[in-house]
Amino acid sequence: MSVPILYTLRQCPYAIRARLCLILAELEFEQRDIDLRRKPAEMLDITQKGSVPLLVLENGDYIDESLEIMIWALNKNDPHNLLLSHAPHFFPEMLSLIARNDHKYISALDHYKADARYHNPEVPIYRKLCESFLTDLENRLSNHQYLMTDTLSLADYAILPFIRQFSHIERQWFRQTDYPNIKQWLSSLYQDPIFSKAMKKYPLWDNGRSTVTNKYNDLTMTN
Repeated sequence: MSVPILYTLRQCPYAIRARLCLILAELEFEQRDIDLRRKPAEMLDITQKGSVPLLVLENGDYIDESLEIMIWALNKNDPHNLLLSHAPHFFPEMLSLIARNDHKYISALDHYKADARYHNPEVPIYRKLCESFLTDLENRLSNHQYLMTDTLSLADYAILPFIRQFSHIERQWFRQTDYPNIKQWLSSLYQDPIFSKAMKKYPLWDNGRSTVTNKYNDLTMTN
């Protein structure tokens, strides 16, 4: 294996943030988009967990947690200083904010998404739980352009896919909400070519066919 292999799902928020940081780290990797209903044997041979993202390293080791993939990539190369290495005191704060997103907020988000899908009466309850986190982010963004400072950081990319998911559950309701800073933050990140690159749609990987090789500033696909 000459480059790491990423098994991924286009719309999975965990996979989105892993792809974002691999691209931002300017690392070359092979991207394999899969269907979780037909998980490839090559993936299951690595780990029976069968979830995405899954990053298989050149030496055969693997990373199956999205945040760990992000940090691994940025420790390899961080040209945009997303780890805010000039101010190391920010790193524990970033991890704390991401932990709030990954545990309490996502738990409420999953309930909200399911309840909205099936028109359950509990929708406002779980939406309100999600909003407690959004209110914190809105306040942060009133003080600086991004979640930690006026420059982008690991926290922005780790949390972005899940706020995006929230905004898509009840689109009309969200458009009418009073979260101007979050909406501006989302808009600025969506307009970044990096996001478009991470979200580009490719054919499903099929045992060596439709392989996407990600090279910095270039995504090439071979069939």
